[in-house]
Amino acid sequence: MGTIVTPTGDSVRATSPAGEMEWQRILREAVRDPDELVRLLQLPAHGARLPRTGEAARFPLLVPRGYLARMVPGDIHDPLLRQVWPLDDENQLVDGFGTDPVGDATATTEPRWIHKYEGRVLFVASGACAVHCRYCFRRHFPYADGPGLSEAWRAGLAQVADDPQISEVILSGGDPLMLSDRIVSRMIEEVAQISHVQRLRIHTRLPIVIGERVTPALVRTLKATRLTSLVVVHANHARELDHEIAGALARLVDAGIPVLNQAVLLRGVNDDFETLRQLSLRLVQIRVLPYYLHQLDRVRGAAHFEVPVAVGERLVAELRKCLPGYAVPRYVFERAGAPHKELLA
Repeated sequence: MGTIVTPTGDSVRATSPAGEMEWQRILREAVRDPDELVRLLQLPAHGARLPRTGEAARFPLLVPRGYLARMVPGDIHDPLLRQVWPLDDENQLVDGFGTDPVGDATATTEPRWIHKYEGRVLFVASGACAVHCRYCFRRHFPYADGPGLSEAWRAGLAQVADDPQISEVILSGGDPLMLSDRIVSRMIEEVAQISHVQRLRIHTRLPIVIGERVTPALVRTLKATRLTSLVVVHANHARELDHEIAGALARLVDAGIPVLNQAVLLRGVNDDFETLRQLSLRLVQIRVLPYYLHQLDRVRGAAHFEVPVAVGERLVAELRKCLPGYAVPRYVFERAGAPHKELLA
């Protein structure tokens, strides 16, 4: 398997095929060739042309086969396909859309360490992902700049230890669960040694696209630590939450680990009432809390996904009429430099 390299140059070393975990094998066999995806999904060739230059070409296709299997063959407008399929629209330069839409750069205190909000600090643990979402707000993040993972981790962790106001550490990315169970476990152990840190949060899409990533070792680690562990996953459509994925998330919930979902409001994916209603109902059914519905972060290359705020507000108002309060996500927007996410509805 060697290394997995992101479009920005960051790499994650994986085990050899002889010693790899099942989720690593699935990732190794993910679809990267657009022609193969067209063939597997029986897509019409005239509607599935891949951009060869520009922004779209610099952020290559990557989608696990299990996620691909949840798409409808022959449907170029399938909402799951739309999340991963590169379009010429990504090459359009649109005013207001930039490379750092949420102000990560100005909030970076050490390489890979982002401190935006009081009491919480975020570590960009990996630049790699198991799927390349076309609306990714960190698609331009400079993962390859600065020191390596270990050096960056230790420098920032020393700052956390020196700041008694920090009570929560967030592992994000990329996707932090691209790292091995051994590395994740070691990170959590080292955070737990800082007495004033009480909570550990993992932001990940991996359990949604490769359910096998929720390994027994990962569950044991999250359950055994003295820290209050929370896992925040990312599903935008109910069809992403099939039986296998529900089972993976159940392994966390059954171990007493709260699981929350963050979705992004995306044009052509979930920008209608019934789709959002079904997403919330499915999440509640599998014991995952609908946490946030994000207004799109205005990253360059994703303008074609943007839904007007007025539409989002109307959709959430309609959800409140038919769902219990715990099933209605908070509709939020992240503004660079703001002390917290802004509530839209």
